Amino acid sequence: MNTLATGLVLASAEMNPRLFDLDLQLIADSALMIIAVFALFLIASHLLFNPVREMMQNRQDRIKNELDSAAADMENARALKEEYEAKLKDIDKEAETILSEARKKALANENKIVADAKEEAARIIERANVEAELEKKKAADEVKREMVVLASMLAGKVVNAAIDTTVQDSLIEETLKEIGEGTWLS
Repeated sequence: MNTLATGLVLASAEMNPRLFDLDLQLIADSALMIIAVFALFLIASHLLFNPVREMMQNRQDRIKNELDSAAADMENARALKEEYEAKLKDIDKEAETILSEARKKALANENKIVADAKEEAARIIERANVEAELEKKKAADEVKREMVVLASMLAGKVVNAAIDTTVQDSLIEETLKEIGEGTWLS
């Protein structure tokens, strides 16, 4: 029985598990595993993570540059838009200026035409007045000629009749009344 009891004690000692089963081999394996994982992490970090970080950084920089470029393009577009709007306003002002100048020129032409027409009318009126004056002078000259002819005829009658001076004066006065005193004086 002793053998049996010793076998049982041995079996129970072998069966009695340790709480964490920490032995020297396990600690060495664990330390080696930790070192291997750390080395693997460093190698992976150097070979995988750093290129990925660089790629992400490059991508971030590229996106930032594109955003900056887009912002600069937007600013340029805004500046161009403002410039074109200013030009459009200037074009409106320029068109208004051109129209204003055209109106002024048209008004000046109108005034010139009216002034020329007034001058022409004044010349025509002056010419008409001169012609009327000439016609008056012609008429007065004709009246004077007729008076001379009449006076000659009267003188001929007076000489023929051999009338005295009182009869002669009465004949002259009669003739002047017939012709009119205003004609003779003008």
